Amino acid sequence: ICAQSPADKQAEQIKRLETAVETAKAKVAMNEHKVHVADSLISTGTSMSTEAKTEIKSLDAEQKKLEKEHSNEQKPLLKQSSSKNKEEATKAKADLKELDTRFKTESKEIQTKQKDAQKKMSTGNNDLSKGKATKKAAEDALKSSQESLKMAEDKLEAARNPEEKPAEKKKK
Repeated sequence: ICAQSPADKQAEQIKRLETAVETAKAKVAMNEHKVHVADSLISTGTSMSTEAKTEIKSLDAEQKKLEKEHSNEQKPLLKQSSSKNKEEATKAKADLKELDTRFKTESKEIQTKQKDAQKKMSTGNNDLSKGKATKKAAEDALKSSQESLKMAEDKLEAARNPEEKPAEKKKK
């Protein structure tokens, strides 16, 4: 069994406290990073939701415009299809079928884009919610780790300067 001198014991204690301070600093840095990641998620989610809302509005306007154009193009063809002139009526019916096919195709494209925009909005809202929850937890952990760091630094300072210990207690 080796007997340690008081100076060796104090040096060993200071070394342990320095390690504790470094560990606490690492935890603070890690929790600050988590807060930063959560902030990033929140901003990404917000921007995705905003973009999706804008896309949905423009697609709705595009769909209404398409329906109006279809209706305007369809009216004269419907009149011609009921014409007594068979040749004119047959051509009008063929044109009407082509018009309906084109309308359905364009309408489907818009609906697909709307579904994509809805997915984008949903993803953005999920990111926003996840970011808020993560940020709350990370901020709590950061506060705790900052308090641990402060305590570890105070203990280290007290171990390095033992003569100031009584004055330190009076402050608290």
